[in-house]
Order: sequence, then structure tokens, then C-alpha cells
Amino acid sequence: MTYEQALNFIHSLGRSSDGRSLERTRSLLDVLGNPHKCTRFVHVAGTNGKGSVCAMLESVLRAAGYRTGLFTSPYLHRFNERIRINGEPIPDKELAALIEQVKPLAENTGGFGEFELDTVLGFAYFAQSSCEVAVLEVGIGGLLDPTNVIGAPDCAVITNIGLDHTAILGRTPSEIAAQKAGIIKPGCAAALYSQSDPDAARVLADSCRKNCRDWRTSDFDALKLLSVTERGQRFRYRGRELTLPLMGRNQLRNAATALEAIELLRARGYDISEPAIADGFAHVRWPARFELASREPDFVIDGGHNPQCARSLAENLCLYYPERRRVLLLGIMADKDFKSFLRELRSTADVFVCTAPRGERALPPELLAQELEGLGKPVFVRSSLPCAIDTARRAAGVDGVVCCAGSLYLASEAREYFGLE
Repeated sequence: MTYEQALNFIHSLGRSSDGRSLERTRSLLDVLGNPHKCTRFVHVAGTNGKGSVCAMLESVLRAAGYRTGLFTSPYLHRFNERIRINGEPIPDKELAALIEQVKPLAENTGGFGEFELDTVLGFAYFAQSSCEVAVLEVGIGGLLDPTNVIGAPDCAVITNIGLDHTAILGRTPSEIAAQKAGIIKPGCAAALYSQSDPDAARVLADSCRKNCRDWRTSDFDALKLLSVTERGQRFRYRGRELTLPLMGRNQLRNAATALEAIELLRARGYDISEPAIADGFAHVRWPARFELASREPDFVIDGGHNPQCARSLAENLCLYYPERRRVLLLGIMADKDFKSFLRELRSTADVFVCTAPRGERALPPELLAQELEGLGKPVFVRSSLPCAIDTARRAAGVDGVVCCAGSLYLASEAREYFGLE
């Protein structure tokens, strides 16, 4: 099987929606010899920031000398990014070989969705690569997510919770928190992002009191931004000073949550020195999260796609570009709450440029433009991203800023435009 044939098979599976994801995932793993039982895990769930927290934790564990695995979703440019060993994506040849092994088994089981198969591939690759500890990002929710086939992780991490995937997870923060809390199992440790919603915080705390040997919640009052440069930001948390190349106040809150998880791992016997923590944070990479792609004007790429992401984006634009002319280049998928997303951003920008991300699920840019009418600000519609980028840069001028946001699909295309693959 070639790499292209392997990818075609993966993408042909589509989404699973019959509620049997865990059952199918377990059955396939059992046939493969249960490779997920060969690895220790840090399991991360949440609405926003879970990918960033995963990247931070993996970087620190790798700096501490552990052979790490990392499983995340979705990917920006190539499928291989989703499954990594020591920061390196799974090679094409290895991926094709795994698919060739798993494909007939998945077909015999029937009903497999793409994410279920992706999860099995990750576990199999971690086992054959002698991975010591893997950082595992939940796909959707937690309780019924295919990644939740694992036993109690060494640490369960819950990041910021907001309203996303409400048709699946519930329509209130507490209902969604109950799904996320499904990864908190008896005997594990747990690190919690300090939730702004008290009901969500209560649900998570109740689960921790019931299941955890030890648990901690981040304290944002102990978090202080010290300085910002083009290379990132310097911050202090609970007396520890660190440098983080990821920009944004939201990333500092994510970092605080990751640091709580690191303390819990140390308490469970992980050998993570202070230099490893500093080195891991200083070298973490997680593209398309308020990422500066070019200058004159500054062009920032952000893959945020829900109202909570939009709120953080507005906060960061006002923080870093308070006196600049701000242009928002927007493209959103049709299944997202684009009205709430725009509501968080409409007072932030001076000009809007609307386009469509790649893919059949893209929202027509004309609908975005209609929603922005009446603000008294220029709104442009462009049929392609290159045209939209040109329009946005001209509107910003050399001293302004363009922020491309609304979808990771759009962020991927923008990164490719600037040669950042």
C-alpha cells in the first residue's frame, strides 16, 4: 500500500455517529494485542487550548529525556502531524504499513469512523516505537471519545470549557464539563484550568474529589506577564519565570495549567528538572495560534473557530496592537456558530475581509459579510485567499495588522501562502 492509498482509505471512512466508538476502538485494539496498554499517558480534554497544552507538556517531557508520543487533532498541513514520536511526525512509510495491517481488521469490524482508526494508529505506533509516555488529546468531549479506551492516565488535564459541539456534548457548560470529566478516572491525578463558569468548575471538582489521588487547579492571580518580544513572552507563575514563544494571554493561562500538570507528574515520580521545564517551554511549537507570519503589515494567523477563541483573539489584538489599524480576514466553516464568533470580534477591527476556507463545509463569505453589515466599517468579499490577503494587506497599510482567523483550514492555507509549512 502506498502513502496516498493509505490516506485515501483513512479519509473514506467519514465520521462515526452511532455512539459505538469506544466499543469499536476496543475491539480493534484487542485484535492488535492492546498496544495502548504498553504506554503511560497524559490525557487532555477541553474546549479551547488543549492542543497548546499538549504541545507544552510533550515539549517539557521530551526535554526531560523521555521518549514521548503526541496525538493531536486536527492537522494543519499533513495527516502525519497528528501522530508524533519525540516531536517527529510518523513517516509516510510507517503510516502506510500500519494502515495495511489495520485496514482488513477495520473493514471486518464494520462501521469504523476516521477518528477511531486514527486513534488506533496512534496507539499502535507508540507501542512499536517504545514510547515511554504519550500526551493524548481528546477529539470531542471525553467520556465517549475513542481516546478514552485507556485506563487511568498518570494525569488527566481539563483545559478551558466553552460552548462547542453542543449538539453532541450538551447545551450548557455543566453538561459539557460532565463529558470532559469522563477522562478523570479512579487513581489518576488531575490538573484543571480555572474555569470562568462556576457550574462547569463544580462538575470538574466533584469528579476530582471522587476519583483523584491528587488534583490541582491553576491560579491565574499567580500569573504575571513580564515582557513581550517578537520571539515570545516572558512570564512568572507561582515564582517560576519562563519564556514561551507562543503569543497571547490565553497561552499564558494554558501554560499555567500545563505547569500544574507537570507538578503532579513530578509528584508521581517523573524526573522533570527545572532546566527541563525552562527548556521545554522555551522551545514549544504550536503553529497557527496567534502566529506572526510576516511584517509590514504584521500578518497574524489564528486557527480559532468558536466564540471563546474569538474572545481571546480580540483580547490579544487589543493587547499587542492597541493603536494599529486592524483588519480581520475571516473564513469560517458552515457548522460553526459564526454569528457568536463575529459578535466577539466586530468591535475589534477597522476593516473586514471575508473569504471561504477550502472544503465543501465552508460558509459562503457573502453570509459573513451580511452579518457584518450595519457596523459602519468597510466589508470586502473575496473568492480566493490570495485575493483576500492582498485586499487585507492593502487595507491595513504597512503600519497596520491583518489577522486571519475563523478556521484551521483557512489557517493552513494562509501558512502555505507564506511558505510556513
